[in-house]
Formats: sequence, structure tokens, C-alpha cells
Amino acid sequence: MIVSRDNERLKLIRKLHERRWRDKLGLFFVEGEDAVAAATAEPVALLRAGIDVDPELLAEVATAPHPPRVIGVYRRGDLPVWEQRRVTLALWRVADPGNSGTLLRTADAFGAAVALSDGSADPTSPKALRASAGSIWRVPLGSWDRVAGTRVALVAHGGLALGEVDLSGHVSFLLGSEREGLPAEVERDVEVTIPIRAESLNVATAGAIALYEWRRQLETREPGSVPEPGSI
Repeated sequence: MIVSRDNERLKLIRKLHERRWRDKLGLFFVEGEDAVAAATAEPVALLRAGIDVDPELLAEVATAPHPPRVIGVYRRGDLPVWEQRRVTLALWRVADPGNSGTLLRTADAFGAAVALSDGSADPTSPKALRASAGSIWRVPLGSWDRVAGTRVALVAHGGLALGEVDLSGHVSFLLGSEREGLPAEVERDVEVTIPIRAESLNVATAGAIALYEWRRQLETREPGSVPEPGSI
């Protein structure tokens, strides 16, 4: 059992708190029994409280609000490879890891892919992983240049009402950053607005509403049709 703070595996987890080390090593860690159970790959390292490591030492390297009973380290290369799906959430500099993880979980629920621009939150950061609740293992992630199909930009004001736009075919919903929104120079085919009384919606909420409307239209055209992951 690990009883020293200087253990190499504990040092590794401390490093992986930082994005630069996750990028350099191609590794990330997940915390908790549910998160480890959701993984579809074998861990590089697995630390279990009271079995592999002293519980207090495990708690010291954790980021979760409550000390986890297990932490697993995994390779980024074992995450799903990119594939085009009927619908994509394209995140332009969505910097909050909580929003990023929530959108990943929403994409999983609707069978969507997720594309990320430069400046977006790292989906393998601890906070994003907690928000995604295991969806990181089921959603294909790609860079912004993977965005394809009809580019539907969600804007706070001035767009067509979401429910009035034809969302058939291959659709990519473009979601802008939390503060700046979607810059004018980002290419789009149509702008849509979700009619609400408030000034604006949280970006994760807007993404969920957009995907719900997309599926509503799909089931109207194809009764009983719910797309399988990866279908086009």
C-alpha cells in the first residue's frame, strides 16, 4: 500500500491536475467508483483507498468535493475516435469546464458528436469529467475543422425562431463562448434564437434545447425514429 506522498503514481495525478501535463503526457484521471466503472478502457493506473493507497493520501490528490474511494488514470488515445453523426454540437471557445462537460453529457443523450475550437475547455479536466458523468467514453470529439453539414448558429437575439428552421439533414449547432457569444466572422448558414423572456440562456441549456428541437423534428418526419449513435 502506498503510504508516501512522494510515490510516483501520486505525483503523476498531481501533474494531471494541469492541462499542460495532460496535453504533454496524453493522460487524464477520473475520480470515483461510478467514473471508473464508466470507462471503456483499461486504466494506466488504479488507486483504491485502503487497498492500493492510504485514504488520506488519495484524498490529498483528489479534486472532487468529497474524497473518492478510487482514482483511475487513462490514456486520451483510448477515447472514441471522431466520426460524423447526424447532429453535432460545435463549441466556440466555451471555456467553462462545467458547461463543456454538461454539453458532452447532453450530446451523449441525443447521439450527437462534439467539435471544439481552440480556446475551449479541456473535456478531460476534472471538473468537465464530473459534469459529463462518463459521457466522455461515448461521444466522439473533434476539432473545429470537423464541423460539417448545415451550420446553425445559436444567437441570443435576431435569429429565426428555432422551431421555424428546418433541421433535416446533417446539422451542426454552433454555440459561442459564455461571455462573447459567437463572433461574426465564424461561418454559418443560418442564425436561430430560442424565444425566451430572459436576456439569454446558459450555453449548456441552449445546447440541450437545440438538440431537443432537432430530435422533435426528426421524429415528426420519421415517426418513432431515434438515431443510433454514429448513424447519419
